[in-house]
Amino acid sequence: MQPQQPSLAYRVAILTVVTAPLLGVLIAIRLLWQFAVSWTDITLLLVMYSLVALGVTVGFHRMLTHRSFTPHPVVKFILLVLGSMAFEGPALSWAATHIKHHAVSDREGDPHSPVDGFFHAHMGWLFTKQMEDPNVYCRHLVKDPIINFVSRTFLLWAGLSLVIPFAIGGWHGLIWGGLVRMFLTHHVTWSVNSVCHTFGKRPYETNDASRNEWIIGLLGFGEGWHNNHHAFPRSAFHGLRWWQFDLSGLLIAALEKLGLAKDVYRIPPDLMARRTAKTAALRGNQSAEQSSAEAPTIAAMTAAPLVTPAFND
Repeated sequence: MQPQQPSLAYRVAILTVVTAPLLGVLIAIRLLWQFAVSWTDITLLLVMYSLVALGVTVGFHRMLTHRSFTPHPVVKFILLVLGSMAFEGPALSWAATHIKHHAVSDREGDPHSPVDGFFHAHMGWLFTKQMEDPNVYCRHLVKDPIINFVSRTFLLWAGLSLVIPFAIGGWHGLIWGGLVRMFLTHHVTWSVNSVCHTFGKRPYETNDASRNEWIIGLLGFGEGWHNNHHAFPRSAFHGLRWWQFDLSGLLIAALEKLGLAKDVYRIPPDLMARRTAKTAALRGNQSAEQSSAEAPTIAAMTAAPLVTPAFND
């Protein structure tokens, strides 16, 4: 089945959502140059970014898409609203697109793979096709009344994310807590699709190009440990080593301790051991195959007769 091509209105909407935050950043740079920035502006930026980013990482990603934990209904609603404020699409469409990404990661049909170009993976894919159909990829979520309601009222929550900073800080608040925050949230999220499938380390062998990138891990509140995530998609915790900072995982653990989340999925030790052993075995085989491929060349070089050049008097 051919993917549905986006309408002109959809392309215009995406272009607006992508360029408006950039315009806000340019204005913000000018304000910085003129020293016209207050602590209220910076505080709005940090608070709005943190809340909205956690709505995406904990709400849209780990809770909704991967069912890494079961939240209290009020917590579910708040997380979905915060995720909607990121201007990354309705909750159901976001989940459907991400589920398809995992199904065909870095293969034909992946919505945003660097295989089709780094820019395509980062943001170009937004202009080439619409988000995936929830009735195809996450029908089970469509039946949830809270998810359905928040998804249908997406524009309300997205708009509110601009109204709130404007109400607090006026036009400066709108620029820093609204547009600059949107710019940062978008590009950190998109960097998981592009950067974390191109640069970084691969502690686990997976059937895709996912990688761990510590910078995105910090900025994305744990989402940058992307190879860990693709190796154990359902895990509520992406940082699997003590030094892999994962603010999203810490929030989930806190919600669990407060009784606001249950069924938090942790990687069973035996599964972790099997995955680690499989990775070691695969890399051992790859190393052996590489050595075997190089051996004939080396043997031929050592077996070749030494030819001494003749010099004529």
